[in-house]
Amino acid sequence: METKVETLEDGRLKVVATVDAADVDARIKKTYKDFANKYNFPGFRKGHAPRPVIDNALGKEAVVASVTDDVINDTYPLVIDQLRLYPLGHPQFDQADLVKGGQPYSFSFTVAVKPEIELDDYSPVAIDLPPAGATDTEVDEQIELLRQHYQTLEDAPANTKVKADSYVELALEATDAAGEPVASLTSESRPYVLGSGLLPESFDENLVGLKKGQEAEFSIDVPEDAPVLLSGVQGKTDKLNFKVTVNAVKKEVLPELNDQWAKDTLGFDTLEAVREQVRNSIDAQKAAMLPRMKEGRILEALAARATAEAPEGMVEEAESNLLQDFFRQLQAQGMSFDMYLNQAGITPDQFKADVKQQAADVAKQDLALDAWAKHEGIEATDEDVVAEFAASGVEDPAKTVEEWRAAGNLHFVRQGILRTKAVTRLMDEAVVTEVEPGSEDEASKAKKASKPKAKKAKKDAAEDKVAADIAEGDAAAAADVAAEAAAEQSAE
Repeated sequence: METKVETLEDGRLKVVATVDAADVDARIKKTYKDFANKYNFPGFRKGHAPRPVIDNALGKEAVVASVTDDVINDTYPLVIDQLRLYPLGHPQFDQADLVKGGQPYSFSFTVAVKPEIELDDYSPVAIDLPPAGATDTEVDEQIELLRQHYQTLEDAPANTKVKADSYVELALEATDAAGEPVASLTSESRPYVLGSGLLPESFDENLVGLKKGQEAEFSIDVPEDAPVLLSGVQGKTDKLNFKVTVNAVKKEVLPELNDQWAKDTLGFDTLEAVREQVRNSIDAQKAAMLPRMKEGRILEALAARATAEAPEGMVEEAESNLLQDFFRQLQAQGMSFDMYLNQAGITPDQFKADVKQQAADVAKQDLALDAWAKHEGIEATDEDVVAEFAASGVEDPAKTVEEWRAAGNLHFVRQGILRTKAVTRLMDEAVVTEVEPGSEDEASKAKKASKPKAKKAKKDAAEDKVAADIAEGDAAAAADVAAEAAAEQSAE
């Protein structure tokens, strides 16, 4: 088989493949034999009808049309593998003539492929990573997290003003736009935390500055994306009227950290024993997380060296893969999509935007990794491919390779091998600087601050789990969860 490749103006490739005349003749002979065995031709035993009889019965072009389809369908995957192409989407085949006996056969197609880009720097990547072991600061933070779960609320002095993050106790009277009472929002005594998101910000704004015993009457609009406490009235009224009395402003009282607290509350003999448990757990969590963190930061740094963005086809493919993985994980956790959005504190539109951005980042990282691998002369050989299938446990690796090649999917395996080799070498050669948590530069801090909702949701979930473990008497598990939160904070 011979091939010719032409790069078109839009970046797609036009490929012309030519199959030998001997292959065409063999296929024609086999197809006549198959048709003779498949159909009944009067006057001839099955499998013995001559070509003229078959042509007369099925049509002169029936056999060559079938052979033409087979040649194209069977050869296209081999062309992709031979040329080491990585298609994006399906090929577009040009109008093809029918095969002719004794003559070579050519067909052509155009296909979008993964582009090859350059990096502006191919030197080893330099990254920052947190220390491998737990730091005193991390341990202190997680001990404080445990402590905060045992805070109590007491009445603040009567002259204390409500602030944007205050704990308060309210008496509420609520009516809808028609003046009808809203029972779900009416209460003589309801605890409430400003800034919690349970009610709109416009509700909170009317409370700021009030003191114990003071009242406020106001109206707020019901937003389209109503918070949880307004879900029962959404679609029933567009406005709510409130009469609110501040019964009390609360203040937080934290327990004193000492051996007695550790024993009575967490079941440890001493506070130092709690610290040791947290330290050991952070060490274990970091040992599991740091390799992934290192790889992620290397790929981010490598992508920053790319001289071009990933094409839309690659981004769409990455987005599809991300969504499949995401919903597979949700299903495994028994969580609905709405539950996830509520826990993460984001809207469906924000979720879509996040996934699209992640997909663009992943696609660009892949292109940068491919460019670095090519520059370093890294290849995925046939031996590598066979070894990959052997490692997966298939019974006949060589046969499986040919099956994947015939299906046009072998390039996925080669691509995975190539990138794995490249990542391994990059991690071996990376220049790593250990940075204490909290000492990042302002640019890093700004980047971390760009995703506050997701981080807050993760922190809240960790705190809830800690509280649940402690409530069930499992202090060690609580310390482990707190440690995991510390490790994830370092990762971010």
